[in-house]
Amino acid sequence: MFLAFAYFLVGQAASTRNGAQTAADAAALAAAQDVREQLWHGWIGVILEPGQWDKFLQGRVRSDTSAACQQAEEFAARNKAVLWDGGCVPLATGEHGFKVTVRTTGQKPKDATASAEAVLESRCTFGGPLPPSDSPGPSPGATPTSPGEDDEEPDDEGPIVGLICDGEPWEIDPHSPTLPDAADLFRVRLSD
Repeated sequence: MFLAFAYFLVGQAASTRNGAQTAADAAALAAAQDVREQLWHGWIGVILEPGQWDKFLQGRVRSDTSAACQQAEEFAARNKAVLWDGGCVPLATGEHGFKVTVRTTGQKPKDATASAEAVLESRCTFGGPLPPSDSPGPSPGATPTSPGEDDEEPDDEGPIVGLICDGEPWEIDPHSPTLPDAADLFRVRLSD
């Protein structure tokens, strides 16, 4: 009888520990996915300004970490846990992502604590649009223009090229864009 009771307690502790790890994993992924959405919306905001793309695609813009950690807190609660001991913090390792620590609530005989890290990785590179190869240079007798005269945007813009995600090129047509979604631009995964 004693051995049966001991096995029961060990099994219950393992289940509690697994529940805590599941909650930590879900919370960390939720935080990183929220930042992924923020970066995607920022990129959409500058879609017609290719010179701005790279900083969004490489995650070099400020994100709202409090909103991301709010998502982590909500996902922890869905898994019967709370943020614990520092809760949700951006990674300090140079990677983009979050470390989340949670503690289960209401588990018998004892609550468990677990941590997880989720990282955000860019799937894309942007080399910028290439100049047309058949564009003629200025002719020898051309009249020079004053600064600013040639800076006007052409009325008929062609597609923006140079975006490559997971080896696949994308063309962004300013008049009828088919855009990659956040998951096309960024991968979110648990850190090893």
